[in-house]
Amino acid sequence: MIIQMHKLLEDAKKRKYGIAAPNVFNRETIEAAFEAGRILRSPVILDVHPTHGIYECADIARFFEKRYPEVPVALNLDHGSEYKLIVSAIQAGFSSVMVDRSTLPYEENIKEVKEIVKIAHSLDISVEAEFGHVGQADKYTETRDAGLTRPDEAVSYVKDTKVDCLAVAVGTSHGIYKGTPKIDFKLLKILSARISIPLVLHGGSNTGDDNLCNAIKCGVQKINLATDLNTAGLKCIKKAGDNNFLKEFPGKTKDETVTKRMNLQQLIMEGVEGYQKQLMYYMNLFNSSNKF
Repeated sequence: MIIQMHKLLEDAKKRKYGIAAPNVFNRETIEAAFEAGRILRSPVILDVHPTHGIYECADIARFFEKRYPEVPVALNLDHGSEYKLIVSAIQAGFSSVMVDRSTLPYEENIKEVKEIVKIAHSLDISVEAEFGHVGQADKYTETRDAGLTRPDEAVSYVKDTKVDCLAVAVGTSHGIYKGTPKIDFKLLKILSARISIPLVLHGGSNTGDDNLCNAIKCGVQKINLATDLNTAGLKCIKKAGDNNFLKEFPGKTKDETVTKRMNLQQLIMEGVEGYQKQLMYYMNLFNSSNKF
């Protein structure tokens, strides 16, 4: 069942767990996220980047919503950098949109986000915004401290924009870290204590299990994941290639197996299996299992 994202996050905040937000981009990854949620009885947030097809992913998510009606899911536009992308997501039936104006001057950021919040809330759609700026991990040493969220301004920002959840910059970055990730947990605790709405952590991949668990303890409810899931899928595909693409398949009888060369569809599913297993690992790590 696809519902407003803030409803999932409010439950996570109340019950002190985190929700995995995998970056999904096609039929296979969307179904894998639904299936992971079903197996572990975990809520899940489908993050769709505009480059992966807003309308296409929305249609696929709505299709699997019918096949997995018991799984609480939010369909969220990730990093909506242009107004037309936000409108497209709303038209496509997303249950939440992430408005990324983090590189704009403060007043301009507020002005644009307020306008989108007004439209989205009139249609019962949640809004996530980013305050501070989460940079790229390959430039981690140079950029780590530049965009950290400032508590006083963050409090005013939430009050002025009326967003439903806030992505904060506390030391994570997007991609594969060049250097060791250092999370400012003191800053995160301050933000959590002063901001009443749920908090979001972008750049969850390869940040480290202990860091992510501590982030949840310090007040984060949504953790975005992309690189680690894709890497896990690629490893499974590479393993299949190392095995000359040969795999055992069920035979004609219950106990019989036959070794065959995988076709393209089967190879893709090897990657999807790795993606799903990694997602389920994080669901368990974030303590979101058995929540419905």
